[in-house]
Amino acid sequence: MNMNKYFKIVALLFLLASTQISAQEKWTLNDCVAYALDHNLQLNDFKYTEQSGRETYRQSIRDLLPSIEASSNYAINFGRSTDPFTNDVVTTDFFSNSYNINSRVDLFQGFQKLNSIKASKFLYKASLEETTHQKYLLAFRVMSAFYDIQFFEGLLVISKEQEAVSQTNYNLVKKQIELGLKAGADLFEAESLLFTDKLSVTQSQNQLNAAKLSLIQEMNLENVTDISIRVNLSETILDGESINKSDSIFNNARTFIPLIKAQELRTKAAKKQVAIAKGGLYPSLSLFGGIGTGFFETTRDSLGTTIPFRDQFRDNTFQFVGLSLTVPISNGWSGRSRVKQQKIAYKRAQNSLDIQAQELQQTIQQLVQENQALQVEFGQSTKKMDAQNIAFTIAQKRYENGMINALELFTAKNLFANAQNENLQVRLRSEINKSTLDFYKGVHIFNIN
Repeated sequence: MNMNKYFKIVALLFLLASTQISAQEKWTLNDCVAYALDHNLQLNDFKYTEQSGRETYRQSIRDLLPSIEASSNYAINFGRSTDPFTNDVVTTDFFSNSYNINSRVDLFQGFQKLNSIKASKFLYKASLEETTHQKYLLAFRVMSAFYDIQFFEGLLVISKEQEAVSQTNYNLVKKQIELGLKAGADLFEAESLLFTDKLSVTQSQNQLNAAKLSLIQEMNLENVTDISIRVNLSETILDGESINKSDSIFNNARTFIPLIKAQELRTKAAKKQVAIAKGGLYPSLSLFGGIGTGFFETTRDSLGTTIPFRDQFRDNTFQFVGLSLTVPISNGWSGRSRVKQQKIAYKRAQNSLDIQAQELQQTIQQLVQENQALQVEFGQSTKKMDAQNIAFTIAQKRYENGMINALELFTAKNLFANAQNENLQVRLRSEINKSTLDFYKGVHIFNIN
C-alpha cells in the first residue's frame, strides 16, 4: 500500500469517527438554541432587512449635505447659428465647449429632511427588534422540539418497561405450561400481549426518531441523523409554589417584548411620516451657486487668430450664487391628500400596536391560567400514577398465582402505562409553560446574542 492511499484511508476513518462523535454528543437546550441561531438561514433575510434599514437611515443623514455636480459639453455648430461668445449671427462652422461645477443646499423644506432622519431611524430600530423577535420564535421552536424528544424518550422507557413485564409473563406462562400448570392456549394469549408491547416500543421509537429529526431540522444540523439531549437538573424541577398575576406580567412584558417594541417604533415612524407630508405644504428655500468657463472657436484677437484654450479657460471664468424659493400653490390637492393618507397610516399603526398588546395580554392570561391548571393536574396525575402502580403490582402477583387472567393483567398494566404517560406529559407541559412565563417576566431563558 503506498503512502498516499494510506493517508486517504486514515483521513476517511478520522472523518467517520468525527461524525460519530458529533452524533453522540449530548446537547443541552441552550446548546441547541445557540447552534440554531448561528445556522438558521431564514434569519439572514431579517439581517438583510437590518442592513437595508441602516443604510436608509445613514443616507437620510447624508441628504443634509449640499449636492455638487460637475458638467462639461462639446458642440459643433453648422450653418446659420449664434456665436455663443458675441451672440452675433454667423454662418461659419465652429466648435465650443464648456465646464461647470454647481452646488445646491436646501435651507428649508418644512423640516422634511429632519423628520425623514427620525422616521428612518425608528424604522431601522424596528427592524432590529423584529430580528430579535424572530430569534425568540426560533428559540421557542427549538425548545418545543427539545421537550418533544424528552417526552418521547420517557414514553420509550415506559414502553420498554411494559415490554419487559410482558416478556417476563410470557416466560412464566411458558414455564408453567412445561410443568403442566397451564394449557397451551394461554401461551398464545401471553404471546399476543408481548407482541402488542413490542409494537408499542417500535411506535415510541419511531415517534422519538421523528422528534429528533424535527430538532435537527430546526437547528439546521447537517450530516447528522441522530442527536442526544442532556437535561439539566434545573430544567426538570417543577415550580409548584409560584404565584403568577397576569396584569403584572403583562405590564412588565410590554416594556421589552421585541414585537411590541418594533410596533411602537413603527408607530413613531408613521407619526413622523405625517410631519413629512405636512412639510410638503410649506414653501422651500434653497441656496445655489457655481463656477464655470468655456472655450469658443469664434473668440479671436485683433489679428483674427483664435485665442488659445488656456487663455480662454482663464478669461471666460464666471461665478454665480443665488436663492431659490418655491411656493406650492396648487397641485391638484395631492399634497393634502398625502397628509390624509399618512394620518390614516398613523392610525392604522396605532391600532396594530393596540391589537398586538391585546394579543400579548390574552396570551399571558392563558399561560397563567394554564400554569395553575397544570400544577393541579401534575399533583393529581402523580397520585393517579402511584395508585395505578400499586394496582398493577397487586394484579401482577395475582396473575402469577393464577387468580386473574392475562386480559385483566393487560388492562391493569395499560392503566399504569397510561398514568405514567399522562404524568410525563403534564410535567413537560408544565416545564414549557413555566419557561414561557419566565420569558414574559423578563428572565433570560435564552441567550440569543
